[in-house]
Amino acid sequence: MIQGIDHLGIAVTSIEEAKVFYQQLGLEIEAIEEVPQEKVRVALISCGESRIELLEPTSDDSPIARFLAKRGPGIHHVCLSSNDVRGDGEGLSEAGFRMLRPEPTPGADGCWVNFIHPKSAGGVLVELSEKSPT
Repeated sequence: MIQGIDHLGIAVTSIEEAKVFYQQLGLEIEAIEEVPQEKVRVALISCGESRIELLEPTSDDSPIARFLAKRGPGIHHVCLSSNDVRGDGEGLSEAGFRMLRPEPTPGADGCWVNFIHPKSAGGVLVELSEKSPT
């Protein structure tokens, strides 16, 4: 079940350059981690009940590098928090919505994630994210 907006993913060419704007707003990067299977570095910024994730490609063939080449920096995806990312994905698939992956995969911040294709979500790439039990 969807519990709220977890974060907005913003594609950037450089976390170091992009963070200046967020710092000016009084927001600070809490952590930076690499997600090797996605070929991306992720900077996590808390913003009230939600977060902002700055997404910097680590390879020219990463999804974020392709996004930047095609569209430039900007909002890449909206992430919804789920308490059952597998079940939510299966329900969407059964209802005819297109998932990008057959199964959830490990994502940033120890979460399990899956994505809904933009053509199934009104032109928006939507990520579903479930925190792993600690």
